[in-house]
Amino acid sequence: MPRPIGLTVISALFAIASLYLWTIAAILLIAPGAISLMSGKYFTYGLEIAGPYMILLVGICYAAIAWGLFRLHNWARWLAMLIIAISIVPLIPKVSMAEIGLPIFWLGLQIALRVAGGMVPRSSTVSARRLHTKAPRINTDSHG
Repeated sequence: MPRPIGLTVISALFAIASLYLWTIAAILLIAPGAISLMSGKYFTYGLEIAGPYMILLVGICYAAIAWGLFRLHNWARWLAMLIIAISIVPLIPKVSMAEIGLPIFWLGLQIALRVAGGMVPRSSTVSARRLHTKAPRINTDSHG
């Protein structure tokens, strides 16, 4: 069965985010102060203040979700939708304060893409699971 393309893309994006967070954590652990803790703010949602170990832990969570999405696990789908929903919340005040024109278009586009990305895991895993289930066989042999 072919793997759903949208689900594969979202799984790859979660894997890339985990690699990014692991790189930040490794740099901060090897050379403290070399880069800012705020480097991971787009993926940690305030937890980056806790230090490099928290960034490493969030990276592990992103990697687990990427693996779960790739393996079509239902728990990963729900966690991915939750993280995508949480990522939309900080954009809402920015839209309210944005000027009419390109800034509001850019923020609206980010929200729309995240909402669409949140819908893809659900529809892809449901359709993939349906392809795996087999319909009951109907006995067509007639004796008599």
